[in-house]
Amino acid sequence: MALFNQKNARKQLDAEAGKVHRADLETLLDRQRSIEEKVKESGKLSRFSADIKLMFSMIRDYWYGNYRSVPWKTIAAVAGALIYVMNPLDVIPDLIFGFGLVDDAGVVALCLKLVESDIHRYAAWKEQQEESQTGPVRID
Repeated sequence: MALFNQKNARKQLDAEAGKVHRADLETLLDRQRSIEEKVKESGKLSRFSADIKLMFSMIRDYWYGNYRSVPWKTIAAVAGALIYVMNPLDVIPDLIFGFGLVDDAGVVALCLKLVESDIHRYAAWKEQQEESQTGPVRID
């Protein structure tokens, strides 16, 4: 049996999401840069780099009231996953070479799977917002 499987990942994600309060979002957003650096430097987590940036973007837009077409449960799950990544002393401590970030990757992957439709809707909304701000591109 794997030390950290999908069942354990779901348990950890549910536990972290259950602890998330709206005030935690501000703290999480303040730590964005350090979490993104951790992800970039990790082989196991680096494949989720773009997804994690999108997760932070959705939390930021939710926090500032720009995007509220997402259930709190999704925001809490995303924040819980990112808080889990931020914690170096989680189920498998990050300091254990080769295995320390396996649980972090599992929690992020499960979170993305659970909130996939909300993330896709947010990405489409974000793209539409960016297009409307830049205006149509004219080719002459």
